[in-house]
Amino acid sequence: MSVEQWSETVMLGELSDDPQYTDDLRAIIEGCTSNPRTDVLLNFSAVNYLNSSNIAKLLKLRKLVTISNERRLKLCGISREVWGVFLVTGLDRIFEVADDVPTGLASLQIEQ
Repeated sequence: MSVEQWSETVMLGELSDDPQYTDDLRAIIEGCTSNPRTDVLLNFSAVNYLNSSNIAKLLKLRKLVTISNERRLKLCGISREVWGVFLVTGLDRIFEVADDVPTGLASLQIEQ
């Protein structure tokens, strides 16, 4: 599994294509449910495509983290192909995005 508790308040998910994507998001959702004081950084560098099911799970995680838990969710390492899906679907307007993992982690730590 490529999900780790990076610090007391930050969970890092290294996502890849399905079926691992679904398993990792499920683990992150469970982790955020059991520990609602957790910010999340998702690394999309190994994700080459998104389908509607993937997007639905991502939106479910966003709702849990940002609305229910009032924490932050950031995405990073988004490939050009996946960024195209974000642009077409409007996801680029609702998610915070960082260039890479170190930048994303630093921004979560600074904004605490």
